[in-house]
Formats: sequence, C-alpha cells, structure tokens
Amino acid sequence: MRSNGTLESYLKRVDKEATEMLESPVRQMSKIECITESLKTTDQLEWVRRMNNIRNRAEVIVLKDIIFN
Repeated sequence: MRSNGTLESYLKRVDKEATEMLESPVRQMSKIECITESLKTTDQLEWVRRMNNIRNRAEVIVLKDIIFN
C-alpha cells in the first residue's frame, strides 16, 4: 500500500470509521450509567473519571471490531 500510494488514504478512512464507531457506544454507556451534564457541573473530576473509563471501554470494543478482525 505504501509503494502504490494508497496507505495514507486507507489509514484516514480507518481512522474516520473508528471515530464514528466510537461515538455510539460512548453515548449509550454514558446514558446507561447516568452520566449527565448536571454531574459535569456538580463534580467535574468525577465526570471526567467516568467518561474516561467509558471511552477506554468503547475504544477496546472498536479496536476489536476494526483492527483485530
């Protein structure tokens, strides 16, 4: 792919696909775990901790789907 010049476009496409796939599970998990804007305003550090946890779990799901399959 690198020698014929298609590697960069392929990687951009995979990155875009992964980013789009990441949004849905993050949104779903934050809704299930009741992580709201009110939590963000009342306890910002807790909100960040919980959102980072969700994002990490969602990234594992996406990586498993895209990279390892």
